[in-house]
Formats: sequence, C-alpha cells, structure tokens
Amino acid sequence: MEIGVTLHATDLSMDPVDLARQAEERGFYSLYVPEHTHIPTSRRTPPPTGTEELDEEYLRSFDPYIVLAAAASVTDRILLGTGISLPAQHDPITFAKQIATLDRIASGRLVLGIGFGWNHEEMENHGIEVRTRRERVREHMLAMQELWREDVAEYHGEFVDFEPSWQWPKPLQKPGPRILIGGAPGPKIFAQVAEYADGWMPIGGAGMREALVALRQAVEERGRNPEDLHLVPFGVLPSPEKLDYYQSLGITEVVLRLPSAPADEVMPILDGYTQYL
Repeated sequence: MEIGVTLHATDLSMDPVDLARQAEERGFYSLYVPEHTHIPTSRRTPPPTGTEELDEEYLRSFDPYIVLAAAASVTDRILLGTGISLPAQHDPITFAKQIATLDRIASGRLVLGIGFGWNHEEMENHGIEVRTRRERVREHMLAMQELWREDVAEYHGEFVDFEPSWQWPKPLQKPGPRILIGGAPGPKIFAQVAEYADGWMPIGGAGMREALVALRQAVEERGRNPEDLHLVPFGVLPSPEKLDYYQSLGITEVVLRLPSAPADEVMPILDGYTQYL
C-alpha cells in the first residue's frame, strides 16, 4: 500500500512546488492538489466539510495544472495528481490537450483525480445545469479518451460533439493518465468507474468494506478485472489502526492530509507522516 499526501495549495500555503520536492526526497508516492476556479460569494451551497463557514483555502485555490507542471520540473519519481479536478467546468477538447501535455511534461507521472463538483454556484457560473453534471463529466472524459487514443477522433453526445479530428500530443501514458473518480459510494459513481476510470477516490472510510463489494461487482459486470482497480482513500488523517484497516481491504494507496498552511506548519507534519512509509 502506497502513501501519498495532499495539500490545498494557495497563495498563503507552503509553496506546493517545494512541497513536491520535499515529499519526493522523503519517499512519498504521490502529491495531489485540488481545483476550484472561483467561489461565488452567495454561499447558497453549504460547505462540503459540514462546517458553518467555508474554509478560506477554497477561496484562494491555485490552478492545479500549472502547479503540477512546475512540480514536475523539480521532481523525477513522485506521482503528481489532481485531487480533485472538475472536468465539467472545462472545454473537453482543450482540456484533453492540456492534460496530455501535462502528462508528457511530467514524464508519465500524472494522475487525474476527477469529481462531479459540489458547489452549485461555481458550476452554474460555468454554464452547467447542476442536474446534468454527472453525465457531463462522463461525456467529457469519454471524449477526451477518444482524443488521447485515436489518431483521428470523433465524439457525438448530448453535451460534447465534434467531427473527426486530429489532436496531438498524446499522453505519454497509454491509453492515458490514470483516472480516479472521487465521491461518496453509490451505483452512479461505481457505474462511471466501471465504464471509463481506473479507480475510486473516496473521502473517509465509513462503510468502505461493503462499498468495495458493490464497486468490484460493477467492474466485473463491465467485463473488467476488479483486481486492477486503484483504491485511493483521500484526505486521510492517519493512525496505525486506520492504515492497517485499509491494507486489509486491499487499498492500493492512501493520501494523507496536510494543512493548507505555511511551510513551518506543514513540514513537521510531513516529517511525522514518514513513519507510515
């Protein structure tokens, strides 16, 4: 079981590029950063953390793709991922090229953790009807995979439609970067994992044993081998007992949470996490 870390990178947090270097030096498997284009001030959508106030880091999020490109330039081994990105908020043709380029800059070390989004106002500002977000993500990802795989690609769906087209570069990883879908367990998310993704990125471990039975069944029904799944609990505050439990479930990677804070607060925690490597 591999151990990675995640930081909500902002203009007030530790430099995520320096963190990537420090995490690699200590032997961590991966580093993930999240995406938010903006946070509307209306606060109609409650915080996903269950708290009354939205944490300030959401308002100050860095662009994850620029962060990961910069991190790739100073590292050699650590995997670099989004945790999570929001494909529905991107043009899929442009996003496919952006991700393929980033995977090449990262020498094939990119992991694309994706999600459907929780902030209704943010989605609506991008022209997304909230009720359609899951199907939009599905079509965006399927269309992007066509562009990554095929020399001449086309896609015709409800939300994405383009004629036979060329697009290079292709990702260095074949047929594309590892795709992990983040979200709570349920038949809808497991159907999408089974259709086009490489694994599941849950937040928290409650009910995970039962959820994994359902996920593996969904994958088998698509004719895929559930043993190939990447199972990546995300944003974990670790303990030996918790990590032993994850390992007993066949979890492949655990991503530990670092505070969105300056280096003098982040580094002691990062050093403390080395006990779990």
